[in-house]
Amino acid sequence: MKWFAFSIICAVFQISYQNPKHWTLLPNILVLEVDGTLAEQNLLCMESPEELIGSANQSQEIFWKKNGIDQAQRGNSYRVQLEESLGGGNYTCHSEDGSLLNHTIVLIKEDKSKRRKILVKTDEDYLKCTAQNYSGEFYCSWTWHSSRSGRVAFIKAHRVPDSNAKCSVDTSGQWTCSSGYGNFSCTLSDNRISCLDKQHCPYAEESKQICVTVFVLSQHFLLEEYFQRFYLSEIVKPDKVEIAQVNTTVIQWSYPSSWSSPYSYFPLTFQIAQLKDGCESCDNPCNNYQGTQTHFSVLWL
Repeated sequence: MKWFAFSIICAVFQISYQNPKHWTLLPNILVLEVDGTLAEQNLLCMESPEELIGSANQSQEIFWKKNGIDQAQRGNSYRVQLEESLGGGNYTCHSEDGSLLNHTIVLIKEDKSKRRKILVKTDEDYLKCTAQNYSGEFYCSWTWHSSRSGRVAFIKAHRVPDSNAKCSVDTSGQWTCSSGYGNFSCTLSDNRISCLDKQHCPYAEESKQICVTVFVLSQHFLLEEYFQRFYLSEIVKPDKVEIAQVNTTVIQWSYPSSWSSPYSYFPLTFQIAQLKDGCESCDNPCNNYQGTQTHFSVLWL
């Protein structure tokens, strides 16, 4: 009976403090995936603590800080206690004289079933992606939650099903993702990225979708993942057409300057509507207008 009780206690202890699934986002940035249960993760300061030898040829003690605040734990390893979404932060280890030895930024990624907290869903999606033409360049935008401070931590763009694209960011903030199926470069602004697939051929039919993933980070080290999959042909939306009036009965226009050429290979269909002065639906006349057909003479530039 005693052996049985001891076995139950050990089992409960192991379940209570399981190691979470973890992976590296960028050098010195560790992501821990949590599901609400108690867990802990060990951090190492140095691969070989014997390297830390004092002037008297004696090993020095290692001290830890979390977000700049001294911690009670000492030694080469540090146990990060995880409960719900708590435990993230910037963990640094120091020698006795205060010198920085190493650092690890711990980010917490909650279970996918949890409610999203950093971005706001608009039009049934968190990311909205569009393209002006078939060149391989596209844009994805999002809306930050008004009550939360967030920033982009990582960007990944690749062709499905290839998930082994290697992504990196340079000192100018330019992201690059390369694989055998695509070579993407992305530039980030506040709530939008502009990406270009340098291997895309606009004259060939796409056989693989593009997958864009944006990892955003809150001020409390909470990481959330948002993605969108699409073919370029599904998100292409031409720029506005510039129209000039020749006289009272003749107008002329041309293809948008950003549209793909030759126009015979990338044709566009135009809708024409005659609207009265003071119309209430002029912001989207092509969607809202239901008037009678009007004949125009058209000059192509």
